[in-house]
Amino acid sequence: MDFINRFVSDSPLRYLFISLLFVVLFVILVLIFNFIIKKWRIRARKSRSHIDDFIVRIFRVPGIWIIFAVLLNIFSALLQEDARTFAALQKISRILLILTLGWMIVQVIRATFHYWQNKLDINNSNNLEARKRLTQMSMIERITIIFVAFLFLSIALMTIDSVRQLGVSLLASAGVAGIIIGFAAQRSFGQIFSGIQIAFTQPVRLDDVVVIEGEWGRIEEINITYAVVKIWDERRLIVPIDYFLNNPIQNWTRTTSDILGTVFLYVSYDLPVEPLREELSRIVKDDPNWDGRVQNVQVTDSKQWYKELRMLVSSNNSSRNWDLRVAVREKLIDFINEHYPGSFAKINSMGAGQKEISAATDE
Repeated sequence: MDFINRFVSDSPLRYLFISLLFVVLFVILVLIFNFIIKKWRIRARKSRSHIDDFIVRIFRVPGIWIIFAVLLNIFSALLQEDARTFAALQKISRILLILTLGWMIVQVIRATFHYWQNKLDINNSNNLEARKRLTQMSMIERITIIFVAFLFLSIALMTIDSVRQLGVSLLASAGVAGIIIGFAAQRSFGQIFSGIQIAFTQPVRLDDVVVIEGEWGRIEEINITYAVVKIWDERRLIVPIDYFLNNPIQNWTRTTSDILGTVFLYVSYDLPVEPLREELSRIVKDDPNWDGRVQNVQVTDSKQWYKELRMLVSSNNSSRNWDLRVAVREKLIDFINEHYPGSFAKINSMGAGQKEISAATDE
């Protein structure tokens, strides 16, 4: 850089020339870097290993930062006469290198956890152990990334004297402000500790089927301060993480995904039950959603004008059981209408004749 320094040492446009040269070199080097990354990515896609794909991804963004920081460090030598500008550029370069290193470590952490998580199969019906590990790993990953990001951001800020002095002054004079902040952050810290507690005690896990706030859904995400429940109709229910510790919820897959479902029909007293038992047996035998464990028909209640029939059927998960109950309900209603017409419950109503009830409910 000596020839540049001699060429523009007395020029009034010194800073403009140096800035223009910096921008031109930076653009050229970034174009060359992107060309190399593009060729590398094409070659990486042809290989069977995922390691080279990961290396391409991890170096793409930091590579540009490193080019900028190195050029900034080189060009700052042209401004040594201006002590303030030289010191500012040196600090910017140092901060960029620190943040680049932190970003790369975060990406390595994410890739490592992603590799471990891909080894867990949660598509199987009996995936309890996989969901346990996945819930723990997801929470540990987020906490680790937050810790690393906080650590490197703190190191970067400590390179700035004014910020470091400000931090020391704030710590020395915390007083009432510290107490107020502590009270304000109390719930946030409580949420974080609740998230850690859920990760290890696991009242709920990823992909658990739950009934919460009257909604049926699956645990889609468990973050540090909140969880996302994917409801059956594709809506998302955002729940504070400590809700699972402070409120009762229904967890249908706590130990196993096997489940019993019920269908209720309200029929007149003259309808025989045994033909319905035979028909239910025939229906579930041909239905792939039945797991072969439980199927029966019982008279569970009797009212003045009708009796209550409960059909109990089992499946290996709640989604299959829902489809099974729908099929049982439809086919039994058609069976009764075809073979025993007029057998659904009729309630005598004063002055209104008779009202037929053909409703079916389930739990």
